[in-house]
Amino acid sequence: MQPVERIHDRIFHPMGVPPEVEELRARVRQFAVDEVAPVVPAMEAGVEELANFPTTLFKRMAELDFYKVPFKADENGAGYATPMLATTVLMEELAYFSNTVAVIYDCQCVLAGRVLQYASRELKQPYLDALMSAEKVACVAITEPDAGSDVSPSSVGTVAEPEGDGWRLTGHKRFIINAPMADFACVLCRMDGALTMVVVDMKQDGVKTPSPDRKMGMHGCLTGDIVFDGAKVPAGNVVWQPGKGLRIALGALTRGRIAVGGSGVGMAMGALDESVNHMKNRKMFGKTLAEMQYWQFKLAERATEISMARDLCYKAAIRHDGGEEFPEPETAMAKYYGTQVAGDMARDALQIFGGYGFMSRLGADDTMYRVEQIYRESKGPEIYEGTNEIQKWMIARQIFGR
Repeated sequence: MQPVERIHDRIFHPMGVPPEVEELRARVRQFAVDEVAPVVPAMEAGVEELANFPTTLFKRMAELDFYKVPFKADENGAGYATPMLATTVLMEELAYFSNTVAVIYDCQCVLAGRVLQYASRELKQPYLDALMSAEKVACVAITEPDAGSDVSPSSVGTVAEPEGDGWRLTGHKRFIINAPMADFACVLCRMDGALTMVVVDMKQDGVKTPSPDRKMGMHGCLTGDIVFDGAKVPAGNVVWQPGKGLRIALGALTRGRIAVGGSGVGMAMGALDESVNHMKNRKMFGKTLAEMQYWQFKLAERATEISMARDLCYKAAIRHDGGEEFPEPETAMAKYYGTQVAGDMARDALQIFGGYGFMSRLGADDTMYRVEQIYRESKGPEIYEGTNEIQKWMIARQIFGR
């Protein structure tokens, strides 16, 4: 696949993005072009099994210090003045070529890292160091077979009961990204009737991870169930304190939703660029698709929407970096609108390409096409880390009150 022009480099003018974050963008983009893009076709042609996890890319992101981006200097992190903004830009650049790689990154350090930031330094730092070096794979286990959007003490069935000087964990989690190869999990559970977050060693007796799920897209990103049957949780592995689990989960999801909005922007830009390149070269009825006013107007609308989504993501990130733990309604707007525009642009891109848009690889000459991959990958972000309907509900509560 030949590189195409980055349209938003010409038409989008980000405001308030520090030079150090633009330098990070350039580094991540080079990594994505040189190392991510070449392996994506084979990875996405595979199926969800441990051998298809992009281990080389996973470790390479640690070598490039990308997992340090969300963290402060006193946490051994990169120490950016605007870590959430930097993380959002990084997610955008990864998702341009692969939302698989972007969501692996998100779960490794954005979600799990934010949970750990609520912990005592004695609990937090060893796990953060292992997470940032890729010595350990992290996951965050919130969703259950019967508890997704509704995370309340009455719906969460995973329970920690006192045992010796710690806790005994029993329960069942579902759709957990990185679970099949995770070394530790940040687990939302009920403890004495209240929601609590604990850190669990996944390589112990009492923890089972069945085979990875088979999904519509993002085949290199492995999700799966976690079954806890008497897993041990040391007393010191309670994050913050018992009863703070929902607050911690929402804090992690706040960062995750901003980052996922950024991944939507990245996918949308990829689909836009592929579409423009195709339209300039595809002739029909004596002129190129780019000369047809319908598609001119349609892509003008999409380019505007992508810019609006990008602004929302950056604004939410900047507010978070300014000290607001829950910067609403921008967080909900960024997640909902960023992921929706990805799906809308991907659907248009597939239509613009016609039959070629429905192909991943052409049998006659092995030509590969990206838009069907983006189309499949764009659906997941509308669901995970809080469905877009939940985001709209949160925005509505800002308008009408609780």
